[in-house]
Amino acid sequence: MAEQARWTRARLGRCGPPLDLLTARFQRHVYAPHAHGEFTIGVCVGGTEIIDYRGGHIRTGPGSIVVLAPGEMHTGGPGSDSHGYAYRALYAAPALLTEGTLGLPHFREPLLDDPELAAALRLTHTELAACPDPLEAESRLPWLLTALTRRHSTARATSDVVPGADRIAREVRDRLADELRDPPSLADLAADLGLSRYQLLRAFRTATGVPPYAWLAQYRVTRARALLEAGLRPAEVSGLVGFADQAHLTRWFRRVLGVTPAAYRNSVQDSP
Repeated sequence: MAEQARWTRARLGRCGPPLDLLTARFQRHVYAPHAHGEFTIGVCVGGTEIIDYRGGHIRTGPGSIVVLAPGEMHTGGPGSDSHGYAYRALYAAPALLTEGTLGLPHFREPLLDDPELAAALRLTHTELAACPDPLEAESRLPWLLTALTRRHSTARATSDVVPGADRIAREVRDRLADELRDPPSLADLAADLGLSRYQLLRAFRTATGVPPYAWLAQYRVTRARALLEAGLRPAEVSGLVGFADQAHLTRWFRRVLGVTPAAYRNSVQDSP
């Protein structure tokens, strides 16, 4: 197992706060005792790590979630099997874990067994580390962190009832469509509607079945199709519809239509 550590900085919304993502794979590395100013939320993806925390030892395994509180000293290193360890971690400000709850969360147990949430955190981390799209980060991370807090902390959940979900979703869709090349942050949209960001996400998902970034990506693909049919190249189209680059366009185009933009362009141009 090669020693590797890669940091990526995602941004929550167009001008929102940053959030750091760490992808790590170590054979022998042992961390010195240290603490973070944010919640550390990690998912083990391989091997075993031993973490010294709160006077005890945490032994992680593939699929386990670890939550370390801000300011808490800890260290970590490989388990006794000496096969090394690999994990994905994100460092979230406390406010991100309180959007759907009352009060600051306290996690009595730092080691959590929640396969569904672990898989969702790992997938989100992997995709945001590859392409840290601000709207995607703001749509996915607060939602998952609220789920983490509600399921595993002492904080009480706020009400999920958001009156007028269809109207809220319609107004958000209109704003995103009008500003698809530089979309507003969900925090700003929520403030304009007199909502919290979590309430906006709840209303939008209730009305449409998808988070805002997924709706916008599909809308962008629809716009991209028309431009490709008009003869533009994928490299030209990506920026015109708001994707970060051609790779970002290709990822979503294949998700929605099953083919690459280049293949689609060639097929429609070859049609009689």
